[in-house]
Amino acid sequence: MSNPIRVERVSTGIPKIDEMLAGGIPRGFAVAVTGEPGTGKTVFCIHFIAEGLKRGEKGIFITTEESRSSIIVQASQFGFDFRRGEEERRLVIIDALMRSERSPWTLTALNPEELVEKVIEAKKYLGYGPTRLVVDSLSAFWLDAPAMARRHSYFIKRVLTQWDLTILMTSQYAITTSEAFGFGVEHVADGIIRFRRSVAGGVLRRFIMIEKMRWTPHDKRMYEIDIVDGKGLVVLGPTHLRKEDVTLPSRVAERIIRAREKSEREVGI
Repeated sequence: MSNPIRVERVSTGIPKIDEMLAGGIPRGFAVAVTGEPGTGKTVFCIHFIAEGLKRGEKGIFITTEESRSSIIVQASQFGFDFRRGEEERRLVIIDALMRSERSPWTLTALNPEELVEKVIEAKKYLGYGPTRLVVDSLSAFWLDAPAMARRHSYFIKRVLTQWDLTILMTSQYAITTSEAFGFGVEHVADGIIRFRRSVAGGVLRRFIMIEKMRWTPHDKRMYEIDIVDGKGLVVLGPTHLRKEDVTLPSRVAERIIRAREKSEREVGI
């Protein structure tokens, strides 16, 4: 009987989530981190990059919804020194908000081709070795063409996974009066980590669930989490709530399904 192939895993920086993932995310995977705004996706990504720096790895953090300085401040609140990582040439933070046109680490346009080019440029700048990449969020790259989300996600994954990158791609659902977008990443991802939230008794509660992770006997339970100043994302334990109790409202879910079907028709999938 042959021995099973050993899977090299990348720690998320949160021991309990690593345990849920049988040791971490398989190296080289592109993982979708999805959920509504305010559920903890960015904080999770900060932990992921900080753990890589701690282990002597390199990191690239692309932020489309916050400034570079905001990411540095958030990281410092949890005890992570991202500024030092930049100074030591182990971390590149790419600000897609284009607040400083003079900075070499900014995007002049939100399109997948420029994203890929800038990531490869940053990877070459950082040098050889395993590198962690966060794109927070990927949804920004198809704001004007939500029907292209799946095709763009595939292009980004196909190119960047050739560069020894382990990737977190966040995606958030955004609902307009006529359509919904944010899906697409899940279709091409090697794993899906879903963040959810609910409000009960006037109190916000956050949750995490591993919905998919290839090569991994992952925990299938939903866990309650919290964001704690000075610590970051903390896993409180399994929740007694059902997935349905903290899912998107039915009207929102229906709108997402209709938009997804429209997207697949338009791109011929």
